[in-house]
Amino acid sequence: MGKGGKSHEEDEQEENMAVWIVGINTLKIQPFKLPPLGPHHVRIRMKAVGICGSDVHILKTLRIADFVMKEPVVTGHECAGIVEEAGSEVKNLVPGDRVALEPAISCRRCDLCKEGRYNLCPERKILSLSPVHGALAQQIVHPADLCFKLPDNVSLEEGAMCEPLSVAVHACRRADIGPETNVLVMGAGPIGLVTMLAARAFRAPRIVIVDVDEHRLSVAKDLGADRVVKVSTNMQDIPEEVERICKVMGAAVHVSFDCVGFSKTMSTALGATRAGGKVCLIGLGHDEMTIPLTPAAAREVDVVGCFTYTNTWPLCIELLRSGKIDVKPLITHRFGFSQEEVEEAFETSARGGNAIKVMFNL
Repeated sequence: MGKGGKSHEEDEQEENMAVWIVGINTLKIQPFKLPPLGPHHVRIRMKAVGICGSDVHILKTLRIADFVMKEPVVTGHECAGIVEEAGSEVKNLVPGDRVALEPAISCRRCDLCKEGRYNLCPERKILSLSPVHGALAQQIVHPADLCFKLPDNVSLEEGAMCEPLSVAVHACRRADIGPETNVLVMGAGPIGLVTMLAARAFRAPRIVIVDVDEHRLSVAKDLGADRVVKVSTNMQDIPEEVERICKVMGAAVHVSFDCVGFSKTMSTALGATRAGGKVCLIGLGHDEMTIPLTPAAAREVDVVGCFTYTNTWPLCIELLRSGKIDVKPLITHRFGFSQEEVEEAFETSARGGNAIKVMFNL
């Protein structure tokens, strides 16, 4: 018998299915053959998988940043599930454990990995970025040390939300958010909202969030933003909007998080941040931006890059367990694992509107 209570023969007879991106705007549920279970890996039955903006972008363009999809790939990387089988050398997990997965696997040998900055590892492999298959599947195999056990009071959906929350936690660490740091968040999409929640958990005393969408600003207000500011998409409006943001803040903006990554949002963040402050670029909306960097440099505004995360899952799980962060209101839509529902889920996520986080329940 296998550790999961099934014989290996039964496991092999059960065909594992997954959602594949096979072309532009084309998704198909197809068989997905799992690799052999290594001694330091676990086989997980997936239960909750969220759709990320990057998943939608890859579906529409077959690329994101420097990653180009050259062959069909299983999508999905915001995920949680239940351990079904553990490798012979796995000591920290047993079948039946509920786990959240960190979806990126670094080489563990290069200088950046050894320095603890494994998110910058040049050999890092991220689930769902071709040629590495993702997690929107009935089962996957993953390194055990990248699977984190969930407390009884943290759901599998919340476990899947640890991935976007990790982006926000990493950014707050990079920006040294604390009880004397007033925060501006550009963008009230999923990452902007979790960044706001994380900044509050890091004890930021005042948080203002900015967006072009009235509905998302109302959600931000309900989730605890001190003030919200609606802006336009027009570059010429930046001076007036910077003035309005600073007035609404009522104090200096110490740190701004650009969770969008457009020329306008970054220019606004640079203009609103006080001299000696920081602007953290989280969103990667555009590969290139035109921004007023010289005036910002003259005010010694530091521009900090943020790319994914390092060692964030334990803190994210503790923030969820303790109730310091509640991500449940962000999950607005849920879908099952059928061809029709998969297509509808991705369409819902791509439309935006009142959809914040779209989640699959497998």
